[in-house]
Amino acid sequence: MAKGVKPRVKVPKSASAGDTITIKTLISHKMESGQRKDSDGNTIPRSIINRFVASFNGETVIDVDMAPAISTNPYFEFDAKVPEAGEFTFTWYDDDGSVYETTNAIAVS
Repeated sequence: MAKGVKPRVKVPKSASAGDTITIKTLISHKMESGQRKDSDGNTIPRSIINRFVASFNGETVIDVDMAPAISTNPYFEFDAKVPEAGEFTFTWYDDDGSVYETTNAIAVS
């Protein structure tokens, strides 16, 4: 498991039914390529976020496969239509098998 990984998400707390909202996500992650060496000359194992999925009430909103060249601390901003109150779930998948997940609820008026 990578150290210091912290997902951050900004979702509006409320919206009107049918509104399109902007969601911003960032995960703090070093994104080791597996090609660098430590001070002792040992290869640092590869550890990158390779997939990001956002869903709303269990339905996929966005599903992204990432390549090794993606930058440190991957950031995504996207729009989503909100038909009803519910919960967004954001999941990041790491090469080392770790899964990082966070959720945000949204109220609809």
